[in-house]
Parts: sequence; structure tokens; C-alpha cells
Amino acid sequence: MEQRIIELDVREDLKNKIEPFQKIMNAIREVKDNDIFILHAPFKPEPLFAVLKAKGFTHEAEELEKDHWKITFTKNA
Repeated sequence: MEQRIIELDVREDLKNKIEPFQKIMNAIREVKDNDIFILHAPFKPEPLFAVLKAKGFTHEAEELEKDHWKITFTKNA
């Protein structure tokens, strides 16, 4: 089974005061077992970690620069 990478950047949405939660939930619906979902955000979205953990995801967060976090979520089979 081929591993896919689905990437979403919500920094512009948040800058424009648009709540990206539904956009994130829509994106993770496409993620299958062993796929990777990469989220770019202006901060470490800690509340999201618990939500996605409950859906079977693990995560790794990396601060690339000020106001740019890259969070890699993997859906476990």
C-alpha cells in the first residue's frame, strides 16, 4: 500500500481570523492508515493533538521558525 502525504497550511486562515478546524477535519477524512498529514500552523496546536489522537493519529511537532510550526500526523493502522 502506497503511503500518501496530505499537506495543509492554515497560517493564512488564522491570520485572517478564519477558524480552520473544519478544514482540518475535512482534510483528515482523506487520510488512510499509514498516510501522513502535515499541518502548517503559526503556533503549536496542542488542543488538536488530543482530538486527532482519539482518531488514531500520532504526531510530531517541529518549530521551523517564529510563527511557523510543522506538525506531522501519522494515522496508525
